[in-house]
Amino acid sequence: MSAELVTGAGGRTAGKEKDPAPAAGRTLTVLETLVSHDDGLTLTELSKLTDIPLATCASIVYTLERRGYASRRVVGRSHFWRATLALYGLAVRLTRNVDLATVAQSEMQRLADDLGMPVHIGVLNGASVVYVAKAAATGIIQFDTYPGKLSPFNLTALGRAIVAQYRAGELDELLHHLADGRGPRAKAGSKDDFLALLDVVRADGYAVEYEEEEANVACVAAPFFGADGRVAGAVGVTAFAKDLASVRQQRAVGQRLIELASAISVKLGYSGARARRD
Repeated sequence: MSAELVTGAGGRTAGKEKDPAPAAGRTLTVLETLVSHDDGLTLTELSKLTDIPLATCASIVYTLERRGYASRRVVGRSHFWRATLALYGLAVRLTRNVDLATVAQSEMQRLADDLGMPVHIGVLNGASVVYVAKAAATGIIQFDTYPGKLSPFNLTALGRAIVAQYRAGELDELLHHLADGRGPRAKAGSKDDFLALLDVVRADGYAVEYEEEEANVACVAAPFFGADGRVAGAVGVTAFAKDLASVRQQRAVGQRLIELASAISVKLGYSGARARRD
C-alpha cells in the first residue's frame, strides 16, 4: 500500500496514512523542523510550522534538550530552540557500523573483472593493515590475500593510502613501527623517507607499493572517507609487478581506484568535506 506524500513547511513528510506511533512521528517532525531552521525557533513558531499543539511541542523539545539533541538560546524573554550536533554523532556511529565487506562488493568485482586483478578493502588496526573484503579476479593463479590477513602498514599501498590522510600527531606513534620488507626493492625503514613518500601519495591521490613487501608483487590503493570526513580505509589492487611496472600503468589503475574509493565514500555518508590534518 502506498500513500501520496507531501512535504510540509517544516520539512516533514505527511500523507494519507497516519504514523503507526503518533508520539514518535511528532518527535521526528519536531527534529526535522529544527534541523531545517539554523537560527532556531520559538515554541510558538515550532508549533505553527508542525501543526503540533504548543504543550506537546514543549514536552518534546524539553525531552530533546535533556537527551542532548536540542539546545536553546535565550534572547530577552524569548527562547530559541535548535537541533544539536548530537544527531551528527549518531550518523557517524551508524556509518562506522556499515559492513565494509559488502558496502561496494559489486563495484569491486566489476573492477577486478575489468583489470584482471583482485580488489581489496583494508582498514588500519594499530600498525597493521587488515584486509576486510576481497573481490577475486578470474584466473588460475590467485594471490595470497584474504579477509583477515594482516600486513605492516608501511609495506602496503592500502596502508600508505590510509596514513597519508592522518594528522601529523597521529603519525608520530606509527613512525616507530616501520617494518622492513623482504622484496628486492625494499628500503630500510627511514621516517624521513616515509614522510616524503606520503607527500607523493597525497599529491597523486593514490599509493603504490612495488616489490617492497615481497618479490614480483605490486599494489596500488586509494583512500575512502566516512561521514565525519576522516579516512575510513582504502581500496586497492594486487598484481604481478610486471603488470604495474610503468608509471602509466600505475596511474591508470590509480585513477580507477580513486573513482571506486569515491563511490565507497558516498555510501559511507561522506559529504566531500575532509577533516583538517593540522
